[in-house]
Amino acid sequence: MKIITRDVPPRAAWALEQSGLHPLLARLFAARGITSKDELDDALARLLPPSSMLGAQEAARALADAMAAGKSICIVADYDCDGATACAVGLRGLRLLGAPLGFDRVNYLVPDRVTDGYGLTPSIAKRVKAQGADVLVTVDNGIASVDGVRAARELGLDVIVTDHHLPALKDGEIALPVDCIIVNPNQPGCAFESKSIAGVGVMFYVLLALRAELRERGVFTAQNQPKIDTLLPLVALGTVADVVKLDANNRRLVAQGLKRVRAGAMPPGMTALFNAAARKPAAATGFDFGFALGPRLNAAGRLADMTLGIECLTTEDALRADELARTLDGINRERKAIEGDMREQALQMAEEMFDESEEPPPALVVFDPDFHEGVVGIVASRLKDKLHRPTFVFAASGAEGKEHELKGSGRSIAGFHLRDALDLVAKRHPGVLLRFGAHAMAAGCTIDEEQLETFEAALQQVAHEWLDAATLQRRMEADGPLDTKYRRADLVDTLHQEVWGQGFAPPVFCEEVVVVSQRLVGEKHLALKLKHQGEPVDGIWFGHTEPLPQRVKIAFRLDADEWQGQRRVRFLVEAAEV
Repeated sequence: MKIITRDVPPRAAWALEQSGLHPLLARLFAARGITSKDELDDALARLLPPSSMLGAQEAARALADAMAAGKSICIVADYDCDGATACAVGLRGLRLLGAPLGFDRVNYLVPDRVTDGYGLTPSIAKRVKAQGADVLVTVDNGIASVDGVRAARELGLDVIVTDHHLPALKDGEIALPVDCIIVNPNQPGCAFESKSIAGVGVMFYVLLALRAELRERGVFTAQNQPKIDTLLPLVALGTVADVVKLDANNRRLVAQGLKRVRAGAMPPGMTALFNAAARKPAAATGFDFGFALGPRLNAAGRLADMTLGIECLTTEDALRADELARTLDGINRERKAIEGDMREQALQMAEEMFDESEEPPPALVVFDPDFHEGVVGIVASRLKDKLHRPTFVFAASGAEGKEHELKGSGRSIAGFHLRDALDLVAKRHPGVLLRFGAHAMAAGCTIDEEQLETFEAALQQVAHEWLDAATLQRRMEADGPLDTKYRRADLVDTLHQEVWGQGFAPPVFCEEVVVVSQRLVGEKHLALKLKHQGEPVDGIWFGHTEPLPQRVKIAFRLDADEWQGQRRVRFLVEAAEV
């Protein structure tokens, strides 16, 4: 592990400090590319306008027409947290905006991970039609569903695709669904600047455009228009949980959602999820969304039925919300147990691919017939983190008649674009990939079991060509030393109040410390007594058991715990350079 200190542009840091920011925050923000305090303004008025998102206004007109005509709308969701929150935002928003029209004919459908797979398929389109729907709206999927959209149109359904994924490629060319309205900042010709917006954010923007359209039609005025900003806690949750880059627009969405959560202004289901996770909404951070609420919702899509999650987020009955949150918590505990077993087995299989004296291969592909397809993505992420290699983990399909197929989920490292890599594999080995879809850092694909070795060799060949030694070395960016005057509980709280996440990394400091003592707690965590610049401080390294040398350079986050009524700062160790 190599710990690298981020550059801090001195002029930017000075300008931020002169504008009134705390010196520590000024340094941290400058290192993340912020040059003026204006960029940190998280007011709703600073959000990018819906008019700049291609297709949003056309979708708004189509939805307004459908609502006025009393047509039935069905939302086709995805089975992860982004898809669930996007569906909940769509359901709540359409009912809220339709209230002045007396419109409430909106329902939803979630594909089953095992039997249906991802996205809008022809069979899903048939089920939507059988529900009696007139308009089909996808959330967090659909941009690659060429056949599904065609089937829906042949059935007489109007189709609106809202998505944020990259379009599909066919023979190296972008292939979009036709004869439908598409709202996706990653489609060709869209000028919307925030290409990293989550699926829930796209749906929220469609609702912003719809509210403007209904206001223009005189359904309500600016003074009495429905307050769809009440949906922002859900938008923030889905945005963080989907691990999209927190650019300026996404940070504003998350900041606005967090403000409402901290004030207790959120759906009953979110309150219930906070309770189930034993987290306090009044002190909510992005960490809660990504590591407490998000996993409990995702667990439903991985092991059970995401309708549980969507019902939790849409019910107004607090008792029902509590019941559903407890159910989701139980499913998440089951997911953790399955994941733990799979992770240990997958790591053992991966480590058997190379000797201790050797480096791992440039890409890893792991399969076992007993793996659960709902958890392969998490296990791939854990292996990628452990071995720092692009990783795919496969499980046998549980769909009837497709037992010969393997479903895989991949996670990547910086410098290796998974979607482009899979596209190259498909070109070099036609027919190996039955289906695939991807971001740069995460992907899913389906292959025939007989093609596993071919896929593994092909992916490793691409990785060998694209990745050099510097890229394959594990590196962690950190923010340099921490002055002892900033080692205070109130500054921990100040840091926690800010919006951090993917692409806007939370503060991690680094410097050499003295290890006074160390011991294992809970058999898997390393508790530390340290000397930091000559002063004692406690530390803990979660999930790490190897002892540290007496003097060592560590990367650490700041945290505050309470002991005998006193709040004390401790270091949460992230890495060590040994």
